[in-house]
Amino acid sequence: MIDNNPASFPDREPAPEPQQVRVRMPDLPTIITYGLIGVTVFFYIMQMLSIAVWGYAIYQMDWLEYFGARINSAIRAGDYWRFITPVFLHGSLMHIFFNMYALFSIGGLLERHLGYARFIALYFLSAFSGNVFSFLFTGDSGYSIGASTAVFGLIGAQLVFFYQNRQLFGSYARQAISNIVFIIGINLFIGLAPNIDNWGHVGGLLGGAMFAWFASPLWAVSGIAPDLKLADQRETREILTGTFIVILVFGGLAAWGLFFK
Repeated sequence: MIDNNPASFPDREPAPEPQQVRVRMPDLPTIITYGLIGVTVFFYIMQMLSIAVWGYAIYQMDWLEYFGARINSAIRAGDYWRFITPVFLHGSLMHIFFNMYALFSIGGLLERHLGYARFIALYFLSAFSGNVFSFLFTGDSGYSIGASTAVFGLIGAQLVFFYQNRQLFGSYARQAISNIVFIIGINLFIGLAPNIDNWGHVGGLLGGAMFAWFASPLWAVSGIAPDLKLADQRETREILTGTFIVILVFGGLAAWGLFFK
């Protein structure tokens, strides 16, 4: 019979309790997020100028909307760039304010986590995925503009990031995941209101989460205390895999909607 009573082994030291340690986080300057905000604001100014100079193109639509909005009938006619260009266009000052505020709030932190290249890929893959979903699930008269497709992709990627690194972040990850799920639920519920492209939100969310599942950083602590830092265990081939899967899935859905639906 084996005696597991610690008192029977006076020389055995008790197992040390887990301790929290400080680890240096990635410290990249926020460049891409500010750049995307700047470019989007520039295009909104151009939208307003086009109205002031040339008036509306048609149906209260400015000229940049006319050539860049997600208009399903125009996509079916061959304007495939409309799967991306709506991310730069907005319908009102309030519209662009809320989208750019969301991008500012989420983008900076996520950019530092993912790095510049992955963050850019995430943003535009999410926008593409959202506009494909909108194209599929709205009629030929379907129309939308706005960066919310990409913003929802950032939210989905943030959810995946904290889930995959939940052991590292501990209770903070659990709280973050709960908050993100709550935010997603509230915004999708609000998206049920008229004139809101909820299908675009769902598509962007799925596309961003899908990319992040393969490409989001997998952090491990490296170094010797107190000089500890985080090392990303994600390999380049996994990042490329995530990119190609999103393009393949949503590109395939777009092709199905264009040629077989």
